[in-house]
Amino acid sequence: VVVKMIPDNRLPPRHLHAVHTGKTFAVIKWESPYDSPDQDMLYAVAVKDLVRKTDKIYKVKSRNSTVEYTIKKLEPGGKYHVIVQLGNMSKESSMKINTVPLSAPDALKIITENDHILLFWKSLALKESNFNESRGYEIHMFDSLMNITAYLGNTTENFFKVSNLKIGHNYSFSVQARCLYGGQMCGEPATLLYDELGTGTDSSASKASPGTDVAAIVVPVLFLLLLTLGIGFVLLYMRHRRLQNSFTAFANSHYSSRLGSAIFSSGDDLGDEDDEAPMITGFSDDVPMVIA
Repeated sequence: VVVKMIPDNRLPPRHLHAVHTGKTFAVIKWESPYDSPDQDMLYAVAVKDLVRKTDKIYKVKSRNSTVEYTIKKLEPGGKYHVIVQLGNMSKESSMKINTVPLSAPDALKIITENDHILLFWKSLALKESNFNESRGYEIHMFDSLMNITAYLGNTTENFFKVSNLKIGHNYSFSVQARCLYGGQMCGEPATLLYDELGTGTDSSASKASPGTDVAAIVVPVLFLLLLTLGIGFVLLYMRHRRLQNSFTAFANSHYSSRLGSAIFSSGDDLGDEDDEAPMITGFSDDVPMVIA
């Protein structure tokens, strides 16, 4: 059975949906109100910016049963309402689109000072062509002990100073592209946990950075180990030199110029040497005998 729809220009476009959504564009697709149009059909694509409260209308002409269209010049993190209908203002099809927000800043890190900390991050303009440094960044802080989130402020620099941190509290800091139009167009946040505060009585001072504490312990230990190893090598070298000198002197004292080599005697040869020595047969009468 083959069923063909009766052409009716009062019907709405069918199966309107988003194919792909980026930071500044969205690809949408729909089907004609009826199958196999026999003439060009004019569509009106209305894009309503739900944040800025502005409207734009685009005209699309096509004879295809399936129509694909790219909406450009959108804003990152924006919210839009898209309406598609025939140019004669027939019934409409609609949907909502949220564009991809700006990325989070890279390399967020904390440097601890005496009575405050400094947040540092890379410029978002290095990887986001749609970001202007004049827009700036906003910083938030979450106190897990108090379970509260605080807005610390915004800056156009790549660092931010945070003071008056309380001892014993754990904090999470987030940095993102500054929100626009009532906080509805924001960038993705970069979040960093800061839980290295001590438990003293002074609420305005924070403990030193853990990296500094570890270095203060590791460096002297490594120095002592290297010094000990150096002294050990010197003592071994001196002992080796003494043994070498003693052996050289001993060898020289037993050197035979006739044989051209040194002669060493074992304990078993001592008796033989005594046998070869001339025997004492008597004493002369004119040599006095001394008995000790």
